[in-house]
Order: sequence, then structure tokens, then C-alpha cells
Amino acid sequence: MGAQMRIYRQRIKSVSSIKKITNAMELIAAARVVKARQRATEAMPYTTALTRAVSAVATNTNEDHPLTTSSSDAKRAGVVIIAADRGLAGAYSVSAIKRAVELMNHLQGEGMEVVPYLVGRKAVSYFKFRSREFAQEWTGFSDAPTFENAKEIADRITADFLKDWDEGGHDEIHVVFTRFRSMVRQDPHVLRLLPLEVVDASDAGEEGLDLSVNQYEEGEIAPEYDFEPGAAEVLDQLLPKYVRNRIYTALLSASASELAARQRAMKSATDNAGDLIKRYERLANQARQASITQEISEIVGGADALADAKK
Repeated sequence: MGAQMRIYRQRIKSVSSIKKITNAMELIAAARVVKARQRATEAMPYTTALTRAVSAVATNTNEDHPLTTSSSDAKRAGVVIIAADRGLAGAYSVSAIKRAVELMNHLQGEGMEVVPYLVGRKAVSYFKFRSREFAQEWTGFSDAPTFENAKEIADRITADFLKDWDEGGHDEIHVVFTRFRSMVRQDPHVLRLLPLEVVDASDAGEEGLDLSVNQYEEGEIAPEYDFEPGAAEVLDQLLPKYVRNRIYTALLSASASELAARQRAMKSATDNAGDLIKRYERLANQARQASITQEISEIVGGADALADAKK
């Protein structure tokens, strides 16, 4: 009984230590997710305005620009996969990678060669463990990305997109990231970044972006656009900014999603640790009561034996 008591006390001590760590991580994630959500929200108006501007140029000109013209015979696609650098965030990284694999299988099923670009150590570990090739990796900033991080990624994929096919160029660029909807809901999402998909819709569009550049009220006159010096030059200037900003917005949304998932996972771990401590305390009390009962039985048995010996 004494050995069992020691084992239960050691387990209670160990679980209590783990509970302190998970509780601290939950509080840290809760504090950081507020800032991450704010950064993502603040970036959205500029992203919306820039997307509308690029969409307006693309829909109001016949300019055959490579970043807005879809290929009818696409042969190679780049896929940017955004996951986490660290674990302890529930199924956050697993869900994003699973969605990316589904996309890659779909593109390969259409006869395309797929070239992955990896963001986050979890994505890198997944591909390296399976000995799968990828073009480039970026790590170390998944929970707090900067615009410089986004610029580095965007410039690389834009350069690869503009190359000739024989030189390793891509016909399409897709981004897989986790879209933050609320503290309890984050969904893996696929965005075709290049060529630009112009959406004429009355809804909010992807990620709350207003892409309805050709939707007007009844009787409203559509604006006429005059491009100076020319539509091609305007697209040359706007599209790199567009790609960088959409990548930055995706990184910010993924960052907020990662922190929210980590807070939820750590809260669950803390609650489970509390339940486990209660269970071990109950088992320790039962072992202690059994030990006391046995000692009493031994004392009573000894007293009875002495009484019988005196007779």
C-alpha cells in the first residue's frame, strides 16, 4: 500500500507540473491571439482596395498580361503551404497539410506537375519525413509574420511564375492556409493566387474581400477607366503589390488561427490534467484508506490473539 501511495503522489506531482505549463501556454496564446486578430483586421481594408484595383484593371482592358491570363493548357502549378513552426496547437497544421495534399492530388489528376513551397517547420517535417521534394522553405515566423516575410515568399513565387515553362516556370500558383473565422472556428482554405481570378459577385468574396467591381445599382453608370501610361504598365506595378499583400494577409490569418488553436488545445490539456489529478487523488485516498483498514485489522487481530493467549 505504501508503494502505491508513493506512485500516486509522484503522478499527482508530475501532472500538476504539466498543468502549470499548459495553463501558462493557454494564457500566453490568449494574449497573443488578440494582437494577431487585430493585425489581420487592420490589413484587410488595404487588401480589399488593392484587390478591387487589380480586378478593375483586369476586367476593363483587353491587355494580355501573364499575371491575369489563364492558360488553357496548364502543365505546372506551385502550391504554397502555410503551417505552424511549433506543435501543441491541436489539428491546426495537420488540417492545413491534409487540405494541401488533397489539392496537390487534384492538380496531379489534371495532369499538372506540382511544386510545393513550404511555410512552417511542421510542413517541412511532413515533406522531409516522406522524402518528398519541395522548391523552398520558410520557417521561424508562423505565429508572428512580418511584411518582409511575405515579400520574400511573394517575390520568389512571382519570379517562378513569370519564368518560361522550360526554365521551371509555373502556370498557376495556389496558396493553402487556415482562414480565421472566429476563436472557435478556423478552416483550411485554398486560394488561387495567380493568375488572378476576377470574381464578379454581390457577396463579400474570399476572406471578406469585396471583388464585386462590376456590380452596380440599378440606374448607376459604370465608370470608365483611362490607364496612364497604359494598362500593362499599371498591371506591372499593381500585381507584385497584390501578390505580396495577399500572401501577407494569408500569413496573418494563419497566425491568428494557429494561436486560437493553441489556446483551445492548451485549455483542453489543462482541463484534462485537472481531471487526472482528481482521479489520482481519489485513488491515493482509496489506497490510504485500505492501508488504514489493514493496519486496524492487524491491531484487532493481534489484540484478539493476546486475549486468547491469556485465557
